Amino acid sequence: MAVEDDKVKRTRDLLSSFYSQDASQTSAPTNTTSRFATLDTINTTSFDADQYMNLLVQKSNLEGLLQRHVEMAAEIKNLDTDLQMLVYENYNKFISATDTIKRMKNNIVGMEVNMEQLLEKIMSVQSRSDGVNTSLFEKREHIEKLHRTRNLLRKVQFIYDLPTTLGKCIKSEAYGDAVRFYTGAMPIFKAYGDSSFQDCKKASEEVMSVIVNKLQDKVSSESESIQARAEAVMLLKQLDFPVENLKSKLLENLEQFLGELDLSKEITGMGSRESTNEGSESDSIPCVPEVPTREFVEAVHAYHVIFPDSEQQLVKLMQHLTTRHFEAARQQIQQRISPEKLSYRLRFIWTDVLLMDEVLPEAGVQDFGFEAACVAVSEYVASAFTHLLHEISDTLLQIQKEDGTGKEKEYPLGAALEATKNTLIQGTTKLLLDFRVVLDEELGLILKLREMMIGWIHEGFQSFFRRLNDELLLLSGQNVNVNVVQQQQQEQQERLQGDKVPAGVVLVISQLSVFIEREAISRVTEEIGSSLSLSGGGYAFDPAEVRHTFRAAGERFLQRYVNMRTQRISLLLKKRLTTPNWVKHKEPREVHMFVDMFLQELGAVGREVKQILGEGGGAVRKHARTESNGSTSSSRSNTNTNTTNNTNTNRSNTNRARSQLLETHLAKLFKQKMEIFTKVQHTQESVVMSIVKLCLKSFQEFVRLQTFNRSGFQQIQLDMQYLRTTLKDTTDSEDEAALEFLLDEVIVAAAERCLDPSPLEPAILDRLVQLKLAR
Repeated sequence: MAVEDDKVKRTRDLLSSFYSQDASQTSAPTNTTSRFATLDTINTTSFDADQYMNLLVQKSNLEGLLQRHVEMAAEIKNLDTDLQMLVYENYNKFISATDTIKRMKNNIVGMEVNMEQLLEKIMSVQSRSDGVNTSLFEKREHIEKLHRTRNLLRKVQFIYDLPTTLGKCIKSEAYGDAVRFYTGAMPIFKAYGDSSFQDCKKASEEVMSVIVNKLQDKVSSESESIQARAEAVMLLKQLDFPVENLKSKLLENLEQFLGELDLSKEITGMGSRESTNEGSESDSIPCVPEVPTREFVEAVHAYHVIFPDSEQQLVKLMQHLTTRHFEAARQQIQQRISPEKLSYRLRFIWTDVLLMDEVLPEAGVQDFGFEAACVAVSEYVASAFTHLLHEISDTLLQIQKEDGTGKEKEYPLGAALEATKNTLIQGTTKLLLDFRVVLDEELGLILKLREMMIGWIHEGFQSFFRRLNDELLLLSGQNVNVNVVQQQQQEQQERLQGDKVPAGVVLVISQLSVFIEREAISRVTEEIGSSLSLSGGGYAFDPAEVRHTFRAAGERFLQRYVNMRTQRISLLLKKRLTTPNWVKHKEPREVHMFVDMFLQELGAVGREVKQILGEGGGAVRKHARTESNGSTSSSRSNTNTNTTNNTNTNRSNTNRARSQLLETHLAKLFKQKMEIFTKVQHTQESVVMSIVKLCLKSFQEFVRLQTFNRSGFQQIQLDMQYLRTTLKDTTDSEDEAALEFLLDEVIVAAAERCLDPSPLEPAILDRLVQLKLAR
């Protein structure tokens, strides 16, 4: 019995899968099956063979696997048999259907004779109907004559009852019906008013005089709507009442209503409004809130009908309403309107524009509104880029801001850089999505503006990155668009502002420029190309120009960071050399504390660049060497010669020391000249070493401005030797050579300015250095 139940269930599953009935309901979600997989999942649509096999191997031994193999082979054979039976059954059904069609064809053959019999009967009925019409013709003519007489009697009765009817209309304030009744009776009064219907005419005129007075009062009433006033004027005109004196008064009412109209309300998707279609427009108007502009337009229409010569004044009113519409839209754009609200607002405005154009085509409101829409939409695009620019600036300004105690709170530079990157990428992506919402709006106005708006977006991105570069220049404390003549003035201003702008901000800006040049531009270009491609001509986004701008900006900002840090450390070095009296300096006993301060500043630089910049990797900077041409402002000293000569200076003979220095200078003329100051790379090692080189070069220049005794010279020698030892471990081979050269240059400069350039003995020098290192 169980075997038969399994067979029935399997057959039912086969039928279900074959006819694809409720497959979505019977199949379990894939993620659920993968989480709660069992051996029973082989009969489900989400069956995973690899997962089933792994589960079977885990739960069964070898004998179980062999047994399962035999069972599955039998099941496969049974399934093949069942499928074959299904094919045979469907084949029998197809044969049965074919036989049924043949029988239907045979049954239709006899219907042609029946149709011919039906046609004969219809012709017989038609002939009898014609006979009946002929026999009743005279009676029909008599009935029609009586009907015309009855209508004439009704008209006469209407004339006699007209005064009473007009009185009822006055009571119900149905002035439109009263005017319609009276104007309908006017032809009869003109023909028979002086004879048969004289009394009726006189009574009707008395009642109509009352109606005319009430209509005049209605036109003058402030409590009545403009539409009601316009209807009253229309009725007066139908009564041949002189309404020209009401023209200026009604126009003033229109102007007053337009002035009091509030168009600054927020437009959403709620409310209802009728749609207006213009000949070439097929806009489906969405739900927008009810604003009484339709009442105003209908009043203008009535005014135009009443006063056809008032077209010029009405055109001004229409254009003024359109201008106010777009002014309200521009005010919301300045307050950062969402794309959905902008779409609703444009659809709302364009509905009124189409309505006004339908009422007064001579005003050309569509063209006028299209020009105003161009201005509003272009401002929306520009405003969106401006807001994104402000967001990026605000993110950068968070790097260093004051907390509640008035102290500056430091933010991690790496986090600030990532936040700025995310703001830029997410902001540009959101901009494109917002623009896409507006562009996808099925509105006649947007269809006309689509190509122009895409061009504005392309131009907006180009302008955005240009303005972003200028904004980064300002944030880094630099002037924008400085020419060659003003370069010196800018550098002076940069020195004055150097302390005001945090160096970490400049470093973040530098790496942000690199990110824009290497990654951001590619993403923006790809997204623009996929969703906002220009089908025709027009301005297109030029990524090459932006990359070039930010490549140069990245190098410029990085160099500015190096200069700012160098200036800060150079002030320390200058203070170190200008404070003591070097001519009376005491014998050196330890490394001076300024060296520790110098190393602390370098450590702060290292911590900053470690957050932002990557390691140098395989990009090793080579210091070029060229043969000296005899003019050396800065060359490597002959250390070996200097050391050898210095070992013989124990005689403290000043003339002998100066002769040794002269020999050193002559030897430098024939040495190779090293290019110390190479281009700064965006790596930790390059930035730190560039700052070290510039500081040592500045220190050398400060040394040349002082005069040293022997102890002062030895102090400088000791400090440089300690720097040589501590900085050696943090440099590669090429940088180490440059560092050695600059340290030697400082010592040589001190020797040149020394009254007795006798160096410390190597043993004493090493002992003092080791003592400092041990501390």
